[in-house]
Amino acid sequence: MKPTGKEVDPKDRAFGRHIQKLRQARKLTQAELAGRMQKTSSWMSQVERGVQRVERLDVLQDLADALGVSVQQLKPGAPGPAEPPPLQPAVYKSNDLDEARRLISGHPAIGTILGALRPAPSKSLAELSTDVDEMWELTHAGEFADVSARLTELLPDLEQTVRIVAPEEREEAYLLLARTYQALAAAFVRQDAADAAWVAADRAIWAAELSGNHLHVCAGVFRMVHAFVRLRMLGQAEHAATTAIQALETVDEREALTAEGLSVLGSLHLALALVYARGHDRTGARGAIDAARRVARRIGEDRNDFNLEFGVTNVEIQAVSTAVELGDAGEALDIGLSIDAEGLSPERQGRLLMDLGRAHAQRRHTGEALACLLRAEALDPETVRTHVASRKAIRELVLVEGAGAPPELMQLAARAEALE
Repeated sequence: MKPTGKEVDPKDRAFGRHIQKLRQARKLTQAELAGRMQKTSSWMSQVERGVQRVERLDVLQDLADALGVSVQQLKPGAPGPAEPPPLQPAVYKSNDLDEARRLISGHPAIGTILGALRPAPSKSLAELSTDVDEMWELTHAGEFADVSARLTELLPDLEQTVRIVAPEEREEAYLLLARTYQALAAAFVRQDAADAAWVAADRAIWAAELSGNHLHVCAGVFRMVHAFVRLRMLGQAEHAATTAIQALETVDEREALTAEGLSVLGSLHLALALVYARGHDRTGARGAIDAARRVARRIGEDRNDFNLEFGVTNVEIQAVSTAVELGDAGEALDIGLSIDAEGLSPERQGRLLMDLGRAHAQRRHTGEALACLLRAEALDPETVRTHVASRKAIRELVLVEGAGAPPELMQLAARAEALE
């Protein structure tokens, strides 16, 4: 027999009251909530009174989905979804790269090579190196408006410097230029400006070759592969990745690669996994992930060579993303929920949470998906609000929920402009 009155466990009573508050906050009747779960109104009434225990995980998940919250938020005292601070339209700062796109149009130093301009370097290489490091930090943080603003001075300075600096400093100057174009390519990819990313990656490869640092050449190829993927030029992306991988593996057979070299090799395997996943090639995608795992085990730690953040953790983050691309939500969640990404940048942590949100969305777990997406937005707003896959997942969640969509979801959709 079910308990009644004083026989009800205080924990069950507290759980029931919490469910009632969640239901009322969403303006649902007991009958409407029960209907969403294909249960009776009597059953829902018993749950809210603490008479009917809800212990099975599948029933808890159904209840969470019906309320549009995560399973964790069903616990009494659990906070609701964290809502990021609202945008302020009157003082909104555009986070685009329009100025950076203008800068890379045409030849970057035509006046210098024609002899029309012969300026002296405005900064030392040490000062320029600090500027490049800061620009990479802004890129990882998704502060693209600041990236674009910094480039208006940094990029012309570097393009002039490599052409007028003392011969003994030229290779170092070209390496700084290569790193700058790599950062710009990464930023353009994240803004879905793949045509500009292609240009930036190509210039990064050229500058890296002149610097004499061949691993940076391969890092530039990695950026180009991602540009090709965004352009849906999967054949060219596969060619660029595989030729670089083959070259690095040949070097590795002759003389074992350094940790830096392995970082680039492993990152290219991850880029190739993305290429195969976008082409719905499960065998190829999983083979590339396994190859990256083998490289990561050889390194034995998470690193950030060439701003690639390659290591065991990043491989698993990419495995989650690959599984989501292939529609394997269960596999993505199994891998993702075991990852500890605290040591990585907000960009990588945000990407993991975004992909977990996409996986939950594929399973129609709206509350879990929304919780992940809001956490991702708090860490890395730009990725959630501008990434094509993120906006698609948000739009699909809204369509699934219809008129009963949680207000937090609708607010997120507005911030991401996912319904436009």
